[in-house]
Amino acid sequence: MKKRILFLIFFFIAWLPVFIIQKPWFILYNMQLADTCSPTDFLQVIAHGLLLDCTVAGYLTALPLFLTLISVWLPGEWLRKTLKVYLGIISLLIAAIFVVDVALYPYWGFRLDGTLLFYLRSPKDAMASVPAGLFVQQGIAFLIYFLLAYYYLTKCVLPLVPVSQVSRRIEASIGIVLLGGLMFIPIRGGVTTSTANVGMVYFSDNQFLNHSAINPCFSLLSSVSKQQNFAEQFNFYPEEERAAILQEIRSEQAAPADAAHQELLTTTRPNILLIILESFSANAVAATGGEPGVTPNLNRLSEEGVLFTNMYANSFRTDRGLVSILNGYLAQPTTSIMKYPSKAQTLPSLAHALEKEGYTSDMLYGGDINFTNMQSYFFGSGYSRITSDKDFPITERLSKWGANDDVTFEYLFQDLKKRNTGSAARWMTTFLTLSSHEPFEVPYHRLEHPYLNTVAFTDSCLGNFIDRLRVLPIWKDLLVILVADHGFRYPDTLKDYEPRRYHIPMLWIGGAVKAPAQIDAYCNQTDLVSTILGQMDIPHDAFLFSRDILSPNPPRYAFYTYNNGFGLVDSTDYVAYDNASNQVLMKSTSSESLLRRGKALLQTLYDDLGSR
Repeated sequence: MKKRILFLIFFFIAWLPVFIIQKPWFILYNMQLADTCSPTDFLQVIAHGLLLDCTVAGYLTALPLFLTLISVWLPGEWLRKTLKVYLGIISLLIAAIFVVDVALYPYWGFRLDGTLLFYLRSPKDAMASVPAGLFVQQGIAFLIYFLLAYYYLTKCVLPLVPVSQVSRRIEASIGIVLLGGLMFIPIRGGVTTSTANVGMVYFSDNQFLNHSAINPCFSLLSSVSKQQNFAEQFNFYPEEERAAILQEIRSEQAAPADAAHQELLTTTRPNILLIILESFSANAVAATGGEPGVTPNLNRLSEEGVLFTNMYANSFRTDRGLVSILNGYLAQPTTSIMKYPSKAQTLPSLAHALEKEGYTSDMLYGGDINFTNMQSYFFGSGYSRITSDKDFPITERLSKWGANDDVTFEYLFQDLKKRNTGSAARWMTTFLTLSSHEPFEVPYHRLEHPYLNTVAFTDSCLGNFIDRLRVLPIWKDLLVILVADHGFRYPDTLKDYEPRRYHIPMLWIGGAVKAPAQIDAYCNQTDLVSTILGQMDIPHDAFLFSRDILSPNPPRYAFYTYNNGFGLVDSTDYVAYDNASNQVLMKSTSSESLLRRGKALLQTLYDDLGSR
């Protein structure tokens, strides 16, 4: 009996070095993020990370514990042979999870979670932003890590596997069962009321150090297991208090009876061209206070249209940004509603609202429209025609993502050129660009910085397109809306939770725009739907999280989400909150009210998501 108990204890402990070695490996791989950290910080990463390492080790010991219990009654070499196979499979999985996590972190800014499974439904597109050399590098790293882990485990663990008979089987069985009960403590994460979660290893105000302490296996499994229980997540307040805070937010929309709604358009029924600019950050656009010289065309057009200077993205990924823009629905920090077609199809949408007014909607995207369920999403949202990469010759799909923006802008121009200006039928065309996406490979070389160069490329395509479009007859009644799907981490020193990371440009131009104007109100992508419909005198009450920016007195704030966190910013205050650690990551001097409202918005969002 004693041999089996000691074996199981050693089996549990043996996993810890396998996970501990990941910490310095991860830090060294991301050394550019760790240049201000001390050796003491690295030791703290290992020490705090042990909590989740023990949790995963507990899970991995559960099956061997059960098999060891069986061996009490059925001794023999079968246990050693079975555990050898088990160690091989688990070593393979751990190595795969770790090397993928290490490779993706510089691009995603958070440890591996359920997002990976979502994007791997279209592996070609998921890997399109990863440089080819990285596959070779991480493939070698995978083999090294796997072989080292497997060699270490088999040499240390297998010789200790008990195969002899036990004289007192009942006592031995009871002892192993009791040990299993004790093993539940590290699996649960301790004996307190809280269970194991990624936040329990956070120890620093440096998010990189906190992330370094997370066990990627736990991060992935925990994220996947929580995907469906939306209504049970983020219950910050009792229902009555949540509703009161939300009402407090919305009550600010009340305006004097004689207050006028700002009218920007010459017609209430314009044709609409919505161009969604991939990864366009306000920090790269001079017109919105960003880098000079990158987007001369967008800057020029901003002088003749309506520029929204304080527009903020609701998230950091395209699938979530699209839903925010086209459905007026807040982005979720732990999931994406687009990957749940049964839920996404219940959302009100701009296309459906316009359809009731006789509009038809079509979509253009030069990439794979099946990526992240986009095709089912667009059809479910009211789009009747979709053009994607498969509609372009293979010779024009030169980007890893598909057809570059010079190709798709030309296609769009030729398509619009055929539109019948004499027809009473109205339309909305949505175009999602893609060239300004990692790995930033475009047939254009003006700027040294890869990201800025691709933004400049798309800007050049945009300028040429608009200059040609404005001479067509359709320009007279056309509203062209330019807005980013999300921002980008530029400059490179930006943290993922900083408000500047989510600041994006939005510009309205076209013959349907009355006159140039500048709107400085703080607003979100989600507000675009209600603002368009408000200009068209179409009801928009169905859009729970969307505000008409041009109404006399809407709430002036911007809400955004990042991986398991949210931020809120207005003209005077800001706050960024991490849900995993229940900590404020950054704030202004008087941010308590913003934090309270942000929590209420997030709780309302997940309650609504759970009910769909």
